[in-house]
Amino acid sequence: MQVFTYKPKLVSTLKHYNRSKFMQDLMAGIIVGIVALPLAIAFGIASGVTPEKGIITAIVAGFMVSVFGGSRVQIGGPTGAFIIIIYGIIQQYGIQGLTIATLMAGVFLILFGVLRLGTIIKYIPYPIVVGFTSGIAVTIFTTQIKDLLGLTMATVPSDFTEKWIAYFHDISTIDWWTAMVGIVSIVIITLTPRFSKKIPGSLVAIIVMTLAALILKQFYGVTSIETIGDRFSINSELPSATVPALSWDIIKSLVSPALTIAILGAIESLLSATVADGVIGHHHDSNTELIGQGLANLASPLFGGIPATGAIARTMTNINNGGRTPVAGIIHAVVLLLIFLFLMPLAQYIPMACLAGVLVVVSYGMSGWRSFAMLMKNPKSDVSVLLITFILTILFDLTIAIEVGLIIACLLFMKRMAETSDVKVIMDEIDLTDETDVRLENNEHLTIPTGVEVYEINGPYFFGAGNKFEEIMANFGDRPKVRIIRMRKVPFVDSTGIHNLTNLCMMSRKEGIQIVLSGVTPKVEQVLEHAGFYQIVGKENICSHINLALERAKEIIR
Repeated sequence: MQVFTYKPKLVSTLKHYNRSKFMQDLMAGIIVGIVALPLAIAFGIASGVTPEKGIITAIVAGFMVSVFGGSRVQIGGPTGAFIIIIYGIIQQYGIQGLTIATLMAGVFLILFGVLRLGTIIKYIPYPIVVGFTSGIAVTIFTTQIKDLLGLTMATVPSDFTEKWIAYFHDISTIDWWTAMVGIVSIVIITLTPRFSKKIPGSLVAIIVMTLAALILKQFYGVTSIETIGDRFSINSELPSATVPALSWDIIKSLVSPALTIAILGAIESLLSATVADGVIGHHHDSNTELIGQGLANLASPLFGGIPATGAIARTMTNINNGGRTPVAGIIHAVVLLLIFLFLMPLAQYIPMACLAGVLVVVSYGMSGWRSFAMLMKNPKSDVSVLLITFILTILFDLTIAIEVGLIIACLLFMKRMAETSDVKVIMDEIDLTDETDVRLENNEHLTIPTGVEVYEINGPYFFGAGNKFEEIMANFGDRPKVRIIRMRKVPFVDSTGIHNLTNLCMMSRKEGIQIVLSGVTPKVEQVLEHAGFYQIVGKENICSHINLALERAKEIIR
């Protein structure tokens, strides 16, 4: 077995580093840092924590992912995908529960990398990924309606359906100044890329609408526009590392949320790294990337941060502005740190409606409605997985959605595999056309002797196809002296398949019928031998091709 060697991309890229590359990374890192600022604040607030915790997460996790990750250009930090999970954990377990769950998720991610599960995680069915991503987008959009429109509500229900009922009930309390700030923010974010690809629309919207809100308040007496400072007290001091108190009961209760964070973080980061590979022409190391993500999620909560993963939008911004090494990601973290230390108090003037507008645009980008619409044209099994995952994400939570989605996808996969496996009976003669386990001779057919039945298994012989033998043999009333089972097209056999073959041999022996296997592949033969099947059927009754099997059948009959 090949031993996994951990080697972060930063180590390999620095071997041939020069001043020209540094200048490219410097410019890219500054721009990405500026882009990440409004998103970090918005994601922090939407997740149910203070705005500085979002920035701290972007600083700590961004630095750790770039230093210890397996991608050249990955930018780590808080993302919209985690908003619903974080908010739910805080509501149920509190901030300390979130901290412990994030630490556990970091451990799980490191284990994923050490166990080399990076490539396996990328095989999670696409309908599941689209389903929960679109569901998260709808949920994020739903959570921002109150701030976007300035609704006056005593409490906002946590349930999706009840939330919308409450919105319609209180729609008459809309504050038109707040709604105007939110809607104009969305327009600015949407139109900015038409004029400049480098300046982020979210930053332009925050600056313009913050100034507009200050002017309205100072000169026109408009005080109904709520700002970050009205809801939170801003703290620009760097927190010291703190390890939460752990107990076995708390750890057991947080296993499911922690696994959800880890799986979602792994999917998001590897998806982002894969997209980046297609642009820069380099391949990331999936397992090293998972370890880097795990270390980031171990470090972030110690400083008061929240879960983090690879961010596709910020990673692409990094690439588009010339970033080609992890140094750009490190610079992005340093830029955010400087902003946090010297400019954080100014964040108190940012309107909440503006941040809601930022998240509305983010949710639209996450929705992937084009991919969703395309998948709706696929086979019904894929559509069912997509819709179930999507609906469960919205109505319940992401943990249930991923678990149920994976179970349904696995069941459908097993059904498809079972449908590709079949058992057929060959009567009288064997046609040598397209045969692979036949000794070539000057005949076109092999005659099946009297008293011999030949069965052929096509496809994997596993638990999904285990009863097909019994069903077919039940249709034959006569009892032959020898049953030849051709297995040349069986790529693998599992425990249930071995069990069924064993039962077949035992039942046939009681009836005076001998089983002979033909064309067994080396891989399947090794499994059968290891399971002790040779002792039941006899090694002399396992033949490499059908000619020998028929000769063996004649000997048994004689």
